[in-house]
Amino acid sequence: MEILNCEYGSVKYYIYCGFSGLLSCAITHTAVVPLDLIKCRLQVKPQKYENLIHAFQVTIAEEGVFSLTKGWAPTLIGYSLQGFGKFGFYEILKIFYSVILGEQNAYLYRTLVYLLASASAEFLADVALAPWEAVKIRIQTQDNWASTLQQGLPKFYAEEGLRGFYKGLVPLWLRQIPYTMMKFACFERTKEALYKYFLRKRREQRTKKEELGITFLAGYIAGIFCAIVSHPADTIVSKLNNEKGLHLFDAIRRVGFAGLWKGLGPRIFIVGTLSAVQLFCYDTVKVILGVPRM
Repeated sequence: MEILNCEYGSVKYYIYCGFSGLLSCAITHTAVVPLDLIKCRLQVKPQKYENLIHAFQVTIAEEGVFSLTKGWAPTLIGYSLQGFGKFGFYEILKIFYSVILGEQNAYLYRTLVYLLASASAEFLADVALAPWEAVKIRIQTQDNWASTLQQGLPKFYAEEGLRGFYKGLVPLWLRQIPYTMMKFACFERTKEALYKYFLRKRREQRTKKEELGITFLAGYIAGIFCAIVSHPADTIVSKLNNEKGLHLFDAIRRVGFAGLWKGLGPRIFIVGTLSAVQLFCYDTVKVILGVPRM
């Protein structure tokens, strides 16, 4: 029998969900920093890098293998804060919107609840992520700028000021909000379908291993759709934070429609894997902490 350490909807429940989100996002995003670095370079310097493999080869030849870890510190900090906010607020707002709609409507229109809760949660979480994302991208994509967070953070502030940390916030919202809406809504409904048509067991008959396997599979499927929906905005975020003084519409004009989809292949792989492992880690930490899973 599953031992629970908190009640569903309690303050402790929300804190545990936020902490589970913090760990899952910190671990997964930091683990794929080398792929993320190459993806960002493909987006901002398509004339230099032909494809994923060529970008890896050129980067290692010019800067050494350890250059692939550039940006790990702002990634770790930024996505820890974002993970805590995203998952914590998602659980809070899912209950909040369900109460507003009423029990029957909340079930009938549960996809709407997932979409509203995830969009609102991501909107808030990205405010914490934006400064760290800006510094990370500058470290990863601008030659001879800075190689560590300790060098990059004060240098970025000196060049751009406080407002510069948030110049990528709007495109970050445009990337992350559709991404998160797709992620949670697709994940929740895919998980439902897998339980209904694939596993076909009552909840009390399922093992934790089976439930976590369904979580991983549903997370990967959701991640593929997330990558496609959010990729154009991701390209613009990379372009904006790579160049000092560049504005949103200038970045869109420079990149062009075809350029918006540069690096989509590696991003589908990154995001699909990331979403699957992230949601798997999130559910696993909740199991360890004894958090109710709905």
